[in-house]
Amino acid sequence: MPEEITVERRANLNFSLFFALTIICCGFAVAVGYGGTTVGALILAATIGIPCIYFIVVYPKFGVITLLVAAYFIMFIARLGVNFPVGVLMDAIQFLLIVGVLIKQKRRSNWGIFKNPITTIIVIWMAYNFLQIVNPTTEVRLAWVYNIRSVAVVMLMYFVFIYNITSISIIRLVLKLWIGLTLFAALYALKQEFIGFFSFEQAYLDSDPRIKGLLFINGHWRRFSIFSDPVAFSYNMVATSVLCITLIFGPYNIKKKIVLGMISLVCLIAMFYSGTRAAYVLLPGSMVVLLILKFNKQVLTFALIFGLLFAALIFVPTSNATIYRFQTAFKPSNDASFNVRKDNQKRIQPFIQSHPLGGGLGAVTAVAKKIAPHALLSNFPPDSGYVRVAVELGWIGLFLFCTLFFVILKTGIDNYYKIQNPELKNYCLAMVLITFAFHIASYPQEAIVQFPASIYFYLVVALIPITYQLDRQEQQSNKLPIL
Repeated sequence: MPEEITVERRANLNFSLFFALTIICCGFAVAVGYGGTTVGALILAATIGIPCIYFIVVYPKFGVITLLVAAYFIMFIARLGVNFPVGVLMDAIQFLLIVGVLIKQKRRSNWGIFKNPITTIIVIWMAYNFLQIVNPTTEVRLAWVYNIRSVAVVMLMYFVFIYNITSISIIRLVLKLWIGLTLFAALYALKQEFIGFFSFEQAYLDSDPRIKGLLFINGHWRRFSIFSDPVAFSYNMVATSVLCITLIFGPYNIKKKIVLGMISLVCLIAMFYSGTRAAYVLLPGSMVVLLILKFNKQVLTFALIFGLLFAALIFVPTSNATIYRFQTAFKPSNDASFNVRKDNQKRIQPFIQSHPLGGGLGAVTAVAKKIAPHALLSNFPPDSGYVRVAVELGWIGLFLFCTLFFVILKTGIDNYYKIQNPELKNYCLAMVLITFAFHIASYPQEAIVQFPASIYFYLVVALIPITYQLDRQEQQSNKLPIL
């Protein structure tokens, strides 16, 4: 008898649910019929968006994963011709993550996790950027409004990552996701190289002669995969290759090391087709630091083999346009574009020296050029992260920017030698090497301004204190007396 009642109640519940969903669907159909596709799009956005907002705020792991995935695909979605400001979507995700942290901090305050030298310099750097609003030498003050968002909001992700990545299992998940996304991007670039572009990609390339001038070199298109441009693509390939190579020297079995090695190789091959010469020097530079920080027989053997293969690739005679372009990266004096950049930097030096606060945040951006095309700096091509900082924020800003990288690297190296857990130690080392790669990359190009690097850079920076904190917690728990 009780079983029959339970079955009957379940049947009634199913019927009620079916009836309610039918009514809702009919309501949606009527709304779309009268309001058109706009109403339908709003209903769909609400149906998907409201649950996503809830999960991002309440479940931080979901929010972090959503941000990392979105950072990889946001420019690809924009290139599809979606009539929606995708940048606003990224801002919304970041804002919701910040709200989630603030809500949790109000319920259970824990400011101690942010106490480290990296946090201090990041706060100073953010404050200096905010103070640029009163820079007396700014010609295009409105450009500050557009650019402070990309500086301040993105940097706040450092605090979001520190607060939400609270275990070694989350670190593993994040790194696996990062490597998986990069592998997809690398394979997509190889598809572009050997099969060709999709029609929407070709339409983008043909949409502006300036795009062709930048991306069509010596009869060959530079590949950009799912990213905004070949530079962003190549830098992300190098960063992930550095990550995979460093993990090979971690406490993992041989099968995982072989997989990591193969993924790194695929990423490097894909990077070659980007045609970004600035990216080619990043891996050997990072490997030198790896050799210095983790000097042992295994690393030394790898460094010797890597060095010989790399030298052979630089000096081997070739008629292949891709390999030749790679070789020219190590002969900058013969590179016309490098010489042009040198001349531009020489030309702007007097301005930098005479303007300690610079020309204002955003002074050399496309926004400034659009707002004030005749301004002194709006038509200056910085072609370098350091030059842009020096021009916009002055030599004071350049000093702070260099100090930022110095503090991150010093703290990372200190933490690497303090950490005892082999896995966490390996993660910390990888983050130091990736930071060093971005440090070098910021000289020839603007390395950390485009998605996904603008997000992943602060993930890298946050993992340096996170690994140390987790190791310290583990060591303290191991010292507890057994009751």
